[in-house]
Amino acid sequence: MLISQISGPGGEIVVAVRKAPGVAAKAVLNARSVYALAMEAADAGKSLVSVIEAHGLGDEVDLEKAYSQGRFLPPITHPDAAHLHLTGTGLTHLGSAATRDSMHKKATEAAEETLTDSMKMFRMGLENGKPKAGETGVQPEWFYKGNGHVATAPGAALVSPSFALDGGEEPEMAGIYVIATDGSPFRVGFALSNEFSDHVTERINYLYLAHSKLRPASFGPEIRIGTPPEDIRGTSRIRRGDKVIFEKPFLSGETNMSHTFANLEYHHFKYGLFRAPGDVHVHMFGTATLSFAEGIKPEAGDVFEIEVADFGLPLRNPLKVADEEKVAVRQL
Repeated sequence: MLISQISGPGGEIVVAVRKAPGVAAKAVLNARSVYALAMEAADAGKSLVSVIEAHGLGDEVDLEKAYSQGRFLPPITHPDAAHLHLTGTGLTHLGSAATRDSMHKKATEAAEETLTDSMKMFRMGLENGKPKAGETGVQPEWFYKGNGHVATAPGAALVSPSFALDGGEEPEMAGIYVIATDGSPFRVGFALSNEFSDHVTERINYLYLAHSKLRPASFGPEIRIGTPPEDIRGTSRIRRGDKVIFEKPFLSGETNMSHTFANLEYHHFKYGLFRAPGDVHVHMFGTATLSFAEGIKPEAGDVFEIEVADFGLPLRNPLKVADEEKVAVRQL
């Protein structure tokens, strides 16, 4: 099942569900938001699908029309945007099937003293990112992006700050989570995401990674409820006017990763800070496909498009560059 939310005629949230891509969507009756439905399910110990079925379905919703009208919202929002957390992990994907073996060889046979910190982290994932059931695997690289104030709706512009050296896409899968009233984390499902980053800044020095990630991100338009396919295959492209200036397949899912989703989830939610009752988490799981690696420099007005058939509508966002802001700290 796919779930999304759009802005209704009076500005209210309309929650829409459909059984699969290509199937008509319908509004969920008496649903204030996806967040409200998810918390209802989490606190009652029920599945989200059963809660949706109990609410019942109403009128048909034209998702394509809503997208063209700019009425899509992020597929989950929090009443207080500060309680939605955007985070992610890197160095989690093996790359394409053609290069997987060579990557593994480089990571396991090179002398320890010749490896970069990034390659050491990647190797740690290869060796212990997929632990056996009941065991704890190695922790991944982790980063913070922001809160709900920078969660960008599908179709809306990803805004690059004026001081950025680059604004590039990262096509990823994101896990969507709510924290129940008793502090237990629950997964709503998975969605497409664009983990928008400044790759030029990051390349200056890996210690600038934190700076490069403090950017908006977009996810959706739809959340696929339940577990994802093990082998996820999609396409990432950039449109400039009526031309496609970049297009490349991207792979995700545990078949193409050096970590399991469960291991990445554990190392995020092991921190009590991230189990505050009522909070929402959007956690992005990494990628191996970047237009930056192909020498592409996105420009204002370019449109990023990330598409995976099993996850519904493609995620589209134009790039915008913010005007310079004068920032000064004043003494109270």
